[in-house]
Amino acid sequence: MPGLSEPSPSCPLAPAGVIPDDRPYDLLIIGGGINGTAIARAAAMAGERVLLVERDDLAQATSSASTKLIHGGLRYLEHRQFKLVREALAERAILLRTAPHLVRPMEFRLPHAPSMRPWWMVRLGLYLYDLFALGGGLPRSRSVPLDDAILAADHGTGFSYWDAWVDDSRLVVLNALAAAEAGADIRTRTRFVGGVRQGPVWRAALETAHGTVTVAARRVVNAAGPWVERVLSEGLDRRGQYRIRLVRGSHLILRRRLPHNHALILQQPDRRIIFIIPYQGDMTLVGTTDFAVDDPSDNRISAEETAYLLDAANRYLRDLVGETDIVGDFAGIRPLFDDGRDEASTVTRDYRLELDANGPPLLSIFGGKLTTARHLADMVLGRLGIAGGDTAATPLPGGDIADFDAFRDATRRRWPFLERETLDRLAGAYGTRLERWMQGVGTLADMGIDFGHGLSQREVDYLVRAEWAHSSDDILWRRTRLGLRFSASQAARLDAYLRERAP
Repeated sequence: MPGLSEPSPSCPLAPAGVIPDDRPYDLLIIGGGINGTAIARAAAMAGERVLLVERDDLAQATSSASTKLIHGGLRYLEHRQFKLVREALAERAILLRTAPHLVRPMEFRLPHAPSMRPWWMVRLGLYLYDLFALGGGLPRSRSVPLDDAILAADHGTGFSYWDAWVDDSRLVVLNALAAAEAGADIRTRTRFVGGVRQGPVWRAALETAHGTVTVAARRVVNAAGPWVERVLSEGLDRRGQYRIRLVRGSHLILRRRLPHNHALILQQPDRRIIFIIPYQGDMTLVGTTDFAVDDPSDNRISAEETAYLLDAANRYLRDLVGETDIVGDFAGIRPLFDDGRDEASTVTRDYRLELDANGPPLLSIFGGKLTTARHLADMVLGRLGIAGGDTAATPLPGGDIADFDAFRDATRRRWPFLERETLDRLAGAYGTRLERWMQGVGTLADMGIDFGHGLSQREVDYLVRAEWAHSSDDILWRRTRLGLRFSASQAARLDAYLRERAP
């Protein structure tokens, strides 16, 4: 919109050769997932000249395929990962304050299964969880009668506790947006080819749609997630001290099965747990698995995992679910720090930072969690000697909201000609940034082309202009989460429009 300060994500670095301004960047970040964008945000706010490169779209891989929880990780207590849980719960509180439109409180109910874990063990775990979360703004755990109509039998007394839900890919995009508005250069569809040390800087070759360019940077951060070791060996000719374990986490999306707004956390005989979570209003998310893989691209759910998740749910549900109830699925490859444990489900979800200071610094990230990315960014800046950049009190874009429910109600009154479901989605996705691209909208005709399911030309134009969206997949799966609702012909129509408006 005229007069607004928004990033311009579509312009290329340069047609070829060295960028016109050959000043070195202070920081080159490889990877546009949650860790890379959180670091870019913190470093840019600290006044650093930052370049982030991502070979595909933001959150294209692991960061858009999580269970979509902002949580401490109740089950990590069983493996004595107290530091991780405490840190994650502190970060949960920060995100609830700084992104209240995107991070929403959610109640979880846990049926008691004495054959798997005794009552005292679960109660002690929840007590510790409450203790670590003091001051976090959510209700404390309690015992509750489990009278859920969907459960197969009377489970007697169970437990209730609270965590939070998030749209993971939008969390990544908002971190990138905040970084760009603080001065960072965010480049999607830009592949890191390789880098070498030359005196006080790194010289990095980047492949773009317009050719290969060379940039200089005083420091490099390898935040490539599942590809962190490959970037080290193939792009930087290095072998790191640490190793990662690639573990696939798969999920099923079912037709609506929950007649309530709380999620279920279900213990399994193999001592794993799965979540059954309300999803997009009329669907249910079931996950996740821990399936060891060798290839970072092996992100398709297997028949074995599908059967496991259905069996895990049916162990508790009154009305059994089957493959005909599945409307979608997704899987992500978690790059877990290899701590030597045998079982993938018990491998730590904590991270390690490896700093190679033999010349211009190179820092590589092994592991990490969606919830703790902001804290990880703080640690990265500290290891690199970058002062400032504290983001704990700074709202993410659109997050300057005191009361989200009141804000959502105000959007309904402001634009009453839009369907409530659409307005609620827009309020949750954009927060106060909704005003930026809805300014001047007084009638439905002002929204432009209706692509279906509440997606308008006005929203699409904003996503292309300000949020690095290039394709229908970018918009439907990683910006709006409307992909499950769009038909192939509707998606094709959207792609045709995007091709027409491309420069």
